[in-house]
Amino acid sequence: MTNILSWNIQCGNGVDGRNDLIRIASVIRGMADVDIICLQEVSRFNPDLDGGRDDDQVAQMAALFPEHQPVFGAAFDRLGDENQPRRQFGNLILSRLPIIQVFNHPLPQPAPEAPCKHMPRQALEVVVGDGDKAFRVTTTHLEYHSAVQRLAQVARLRDIQGEILDNQTYVKDAPRSGPYAAVARPAEGLVCGDFNSAPDDSVYELMRAPINGHDGAHMDAWRFIHGDTPHAPTCGIFDHKQWPEGPHCRDFFFMTGPLLNRVQQITVNEETNASDHQPVLLVLD
Repeated sequence: MTNILSWNIQCGNGVDGRNDLIRIASVIRGMADVDIICLQEVSRFNPDLDGGRDDDQVAQMAALFPEHQPVFGAAFDRLGDENQPRRQFGNLILSRLPIIQVFNHPLPQPAPEAPCKHMPRQALEVVVGDGDKAFRVTTTHLEYHSAVQRLAQVARLRDIQGEILDNQTYVKDAPRSGPYAAVARPAEGLVCGDFNSAPDDSVYELMRAPINGHDGAHMDAWRFIHGDTPHAPTCGIFDHKQWPEGPHCRDFFFMTGPLLNRVQQITVNEETNASDHQPVLLVLD
């Protein structure tokens, strides 16, 4: 079995006002012996985001999971104050499986449909080895304030999948070594994270739509396992200030190719208030 967890940890800020990455790690370990941990809203040297701590949360999470290799993708990377480290914020993957290669994908930031605050967004992709098999894991966090940007960002995620499918035959022409070598980047993969969209809205439906020129599409792992049963809520359970609409789902695992047939279980931890979002656990055979 391979356990994969996705969680928007809100920089460790719990609904109870505590900023505590040790608690975040404890919740993760309490859910399963997790092989791949995908985290969104991870901060490096941003005291305005982590309750004034000004921590390197990438280093802290790596220390809390020393058996995992960390890979960080910065959505923004900005000059710090005088003599201070650069300020970064983005997505983190911690993998106990070997990481074959890594890709950082800046996502589009077109002008929103109406004036609003918005920020750069990113998707972090790793190719991991699982025995004699390999698959891709991508984690992302889409824009909250603009549907135009979310749709553009999902379109880019779909384009990435299309590019990978188009390049599957390159292995026949590639040299055996060097930068032009065809290092494993299989069509099979998953995309997880905080999509800031609801099941069946335009962003969700675009993510699941067929990719031009190719068979298949991204499939929602929840619906593969649970059918028409409504998605378990992934935010709004405890934080009613940020989420006055109450409990609802905006965090997903989308699967591609035969990897979908390996899905055994997908569950949401609805008990923890260590973030405004809930962790989602996917189990593959």
